[in-house]
Amino acid sequence: MCRWNNCVVFNPSGQSRIRIGKMNTILSRANAVFAFALTVLATLTFLCFLSTLLNDNLSTVELAERRVAVKNVPDFTEERDRNDLGLVTFDLRTNLTDVFNWNVKQLFIYLVAEYETKNNAVNQVVIWDKIVLRDENYELDFSDVSSKYYFFDDGEGLKGHKNVTLTLYWNVVPNAGRLTDVMVGSHQIGFPNRYSVGRA
Repeated sequence: MCRWNNCVVFNPSGQSRIRIGKMNTILSRANAVFAFALTVLATLTFLCFLSTLLNDNLSTVELAERRVAVKNVPDFTEERDRNDLGLVTFDLRTNLTDVFNWNVKQLFIYLVAEYETKNNAVNQVVIWDKIVLRDENYELDFSDVSSKYYFFDDGEGLKGHKNVTLTLYWNVVPNAGRLTDVMVGSHQIGFPNRYSVGRA
């Protein structure tokens, strides 16, 4: 028989012997509380994820090019080889207020140039990106933005190419749940038939 923290054990001779010992130590109680707290946090995190699972994370985007040029420049990774370098400036306007729900920590926005050439069926080059954190200005209004990264072609496939698509994506980084990559807008551009010389 156990009462409080003491256990009374009866033996066959009829005499009783008292064994004093703690049934629940501080460590075992702390472990139980910790396990319960983890279960509650995991459940709340999962409910947080479910609450925004069906959101499309889209917003209206205005994307347009300002200037487009192409140069033929040396490829310093290989001897006597030259590649096309695309030069693009663009305008970008969007409002991210509807995207930033309470489960969004930040957005990673990036602009990709996508096109097809004889050398490669699929070409994808990231030419610009930006990170927008929670509580920053959600209204983006950029004019005459230059490419942040070099737009090199693997050869000479940009000159005269009239079917290059600039596609804007953003990667939604949540507080809880999975990362989602969303395509939000695109704009088609064409490169001139002549190489630009000097500074463009």
